[in-house]
Amino acid sequence: MKLFEPFQLGPLALPNRIVRSATYEKMTDEDGFVTDQLIRMYENLARGGAGLIITGNALVHATGRSVPQQICIHNDFYIPKLKQLAEAVHEAGGLVVLQLSHGGRQCFPSLLGQTPIAPSAVAEPSLKLTPRVMEHEEVWEMVNAFAAAARRAHQAGFDGVQIHAAHGYLVNEFLSPHTNRRDDYWGGDEERRFHFLEEIMVAIRQEAGDGFPVMVKLNASDAVNGGLEVEESVRIAQRLQSLDCCAVEVSGGMYESGQVTVKPGIKELADEAYFRTFGKHFKQAVQMPVMLVGGFRSRSLMEETLQAGDADLISLSRPLVREPNLPALMKEGKEKADCISCNACLRFFRIPYTHCVVLEKERKKTVQAKN
Repeated sequence: MKLFEPFQLGPLALPNRIVRSATYEKMTDEDGFVTDQLIRMYENLARGGAGLIITGNALVHATGRSVPQQICIHNDFYIPKLKQLAEAVHEAGGLVVLQLSHGGRQCFPSLLGQTPIAPSAVAEPSLKLTPRVMEHEEVWEMVNAFAAAARRAHQAGFDGVQIHAAHGYLVNEFLSPHTNRRDDYWGGDEERRFHFLEEIMVAIRQEAGDGFPVMVKLNASDAVNGGLEVEESVRIAQRLQSLDCCAVEVSGGMYESGQVTVKPGIKELADEAYFRTFGKHFKQAVQMPVMLVGGFRSRSLMEETLQAGDADLISLSRPLVREPNLPALMKEGKEKADCISCNACLRFFRIPYTHCVVLEKERKKTVQAKN
């Protein structure tokens, strides 16, 4: 099967085409330092057979904290613990990329202790807030924060970084005409909206070196009125390709667009791969590898998508929360993930850490039955 064929992703030799898409873990300590629990989780993913692992969103600047107990990389103090995580994944036979993120307007003021920042003062309805507009100097500060974080990831031994430019977070906010209403170097038309991401790419190359893999997660569509749509997103990917981006991961949606990014109740084959059409658009327009996320549950559909040329790599998130060894199981013949897409694992403020709530309940029932 093509799904289990090796794949060359820049300098990285992947053993198969299954990617663990970035998934928030809520497993650091209160200050964002890597814990033994977090390391064990990533060791299990590596042993589970994913060709590439992308970590949960790592914080590049204190103004961008969007969730509690988030991996932090905004200071050199974090490097030693992050190095332990990267080494553990490598010792377990895996490859790991650190996702770099800033929450922008999608940050809870209670976590920040201040008003969230954004390119423009566009109200965020789901959080019921209006962000503070970033000054020109602040935008450059964030560019440098992403670059410094990439340098730290390189020093910690990660196999690359992924810039989170999707799901309504800060980089996506600069790209989107819905959230970027500036009229300066950082916004005003399509080319200027791209400058923030462009400057981040250039700065990362200066900080982390030319050979260090840099990937980008992009919204094909923001799924809001006046937001980013696939035609412009494809042109963004083409620009990224000229900046030596080694892969683009295609996704969609932001907080205010509702359950677009992570649709619940995926039961039938027809419910799966809901971003596949977008993946096809990207594949037709760029030469760099395209990762495709969005509701994949069945091995046969993953294989069909690859064979049709609608993606180069298949990204999974929620199924690997329940079954970190799903890639190995599918290689042995398993057809469908056990994940029922209830989204309980995404209730970040209600559960102590990211895990399969359904599986936990099943295990408790089994124990009670035995007793």
